[in-house]
Amino acid sequence: MGRPGLNRRQLLATLGGLGVAGSFGFAALGTGADALASNARTRVRYWNLFSGGDGANMIAMLDAFRKANPAIEVKDSTLQWGNPFYTKLAMAAAGNRAPDLGVMHMGRVTGFSPGRLLDAWDVDLLAKYGVHKRDFNPRLWNRGVIDGKLYALPLDVHVQLCFYRKDVLKKAGLLGDDGRIVPVTSADEWFDVLKEVRKATKKGLQTIGFWHNDQNFQWWFFVAFYTQLGGTWFDAAGAEVTFDTDKAVQVLEFLRRHLTDGYANPGFGGQAGAEQFVNGAPFVWEGNWSVPVFDSAKIDYGAVPLPPVFGRQATHAESHAFVLPHQADRGGAANEGAHRLAAHIVRHAQQWAAGGHIPAYTPTLSTPAYQKLNPQSEYVSAMDHQATEPKVWFAGSTGILAQRVGPVVVSSTMGSARPEAVARRMRSELTTLLAMKNPMDGRTAAQGGTAA
Repeated sequence: MGRPGLNRRQLLATLGGLGVAGSFGFAALGTGADALASNARTRVRYWNLFSGGDGANMIAMLDAFRKANPAIEVKDSTLQWGNPFYTKLAMAAAGNRAPDLGVMHMGRVTGFSPGRLLDAWDVDLLAKYGVHKRDFNPRLWNRGVIDGKLYALPLDVHVQLCFYRKDVLKKAGLLGDDGRIVPVTSADEWFDVLKEVRKATKKGLQTIGFWHNDQNFQWWFFVAFYTQLGGTWFDAAGAEVTFDTDKAVQVLEFLRRHLTDGYANPGFGGQAGAEQFVNGAPFVWEGNWSVPVFDSAKIDYGAVPLPPVFGRQATHAESHAFVLPHQADRGGAANEGAHRLAAHIVRHAQQWAAGGHIPAYTPTLSTPAYQKLNPQSEYVSAMDHQATEPKVWFAGSTGILAQRVGPVVVSSTMGSARPEAVARRMRSELTTLLAMKNPMDGRTAAQGGTAA
């Protein structure tokens, strides 16, 4: 970690050329608010990627913090989700124009050159404001630990879920006495459920929507079911591929069967699954961020983690986390304010849970207010059964791994390639990626210090 940090020119070159700077307007990274006079004793600049319902919830939480901490001015900026956000954040950190606080997906932290583009959290300072390691799922906390230091403070877990219409399942005799879907413990049981519920489904509606032609969702579902089978990706040193093609074929055949057996309509893609669900389709596999959408539709529904069809509970999970983008002079009041702000939001995550995310701060999960939330309280167990991407620099939300293998999974699901060939292709891609160097620091996964 002791090597000099990337300068702006080096970073732009690794991100694809100096043209990137013009497209993102590097001169604007400091934001106009930096030049404004303020009567507040401390100013904290905070960048996030939350829009829509998430954005509204975050604004409400920030307003609550401002009210409770009038001596701290929070200058928050919402930037474009995805790779544009990460590119901008990287340029800001490399150019010493980084905000005091930022948000990242946990899976992207390893690849963001911790120690060069990210600063480590002061865990003693977090403890001062009421945040301790013991208050988090251990596996989730350790995802943010690189070389023994905490670089990502978890805010939530967001997971892929099986949403179901209670009215349709009741008609099909598939609701238990507790008003929830009957348990499913194998692939055969799952397809039996689909077969029965199809009989109760209105004409013109597919039985299940599961984003069969979307590379991100298909990759997320693959990660979930491959994890259920106990599949691994790389050895502990990040030097050797351990991907099991036989297990991969089982997952690919399972996903493909939803189309070949007629439960998902090949002509329906993307958002059509959610729309059909609102109109009466019995199932849709979606992220928990769809909870506000289905709530607003005022339908009678439930949501559980993806079914454990291979005998082991695991559903795909990612997490939003707070990070400290690198500042050459980090410290002082702004740094303490960043710690205080992040700790406050993490500890007051009830508002955040309304958007469907599972709060990372586990004391929230045992409160009466959270336990009254439906369907959130129905799928909270997903916190303990997270299927995540491997902890390597090229993984994470919208990362290179998903871009490389996601379309390959889709080719199997849609029937344009055989599962056996796709599994071999996936292993080949993993081998190629393992040998690649992270453009942020010029190191391969084996050289990247990814051990928690």
